[in-house]
Amino acid sequence: MFAKEAYKGTLEEQYTTLSKQLDALLSGEEDLIANLANASALLAQFLDDVNWVGFYLLKKEGLVLGPFQGLPACVRIPVGKGVCGTAVERNETMLVEDVHQFPGHIACDAASRSEIVIPIRQNNSLVAILDIDSPLLARFTEEEQRYLEEFVTVLEKHIVL
Repeated sequence: MFAKEAYKGTLEEQYTTLSKQLDALLSGEEDLIANLANASALLAQFLDDVNWVGFYLLKKEGLVLGPFQGLPACVRIPVGKGVCGTAVERNETMLVEDVHQFPGHIACDAASRSEIVIPIRQNNSLVAILDIDSPLLARFTEEEQRYLEEFVTVLEKHIVL
């Protein structure tokens, strides 16, 4: 069901399939960590040219590392610092073509060149972020941003805090 070959067709069709698979995969499960772990694994399998896919959970002291696929990562990120902390501070998606040009970039993985960070909300409050890094410059497009935001919307239906 989750084989890479299942993703054929236009980019829109591929992401529609991905979101449907996420919904099916998480259906009936309420554990936050299990759902985030499966979501990160599904994205890591689906996306080409990425070196890190995961989640940071918003706690009182800032962002704390959650389930992910990739090399070991920064455990804590203050709100307002780096791409992830800036996404929380602004409460909006951050699409960064070259992280080395981003003021205050936190280099958890020196191989990362571009990044997208998408807020995850529950009851209109930001509770976590999805963070995806790539070793390629300008890896993520605005079109992909929209589809990844739709993926997060599906994920939000399965988030129970």
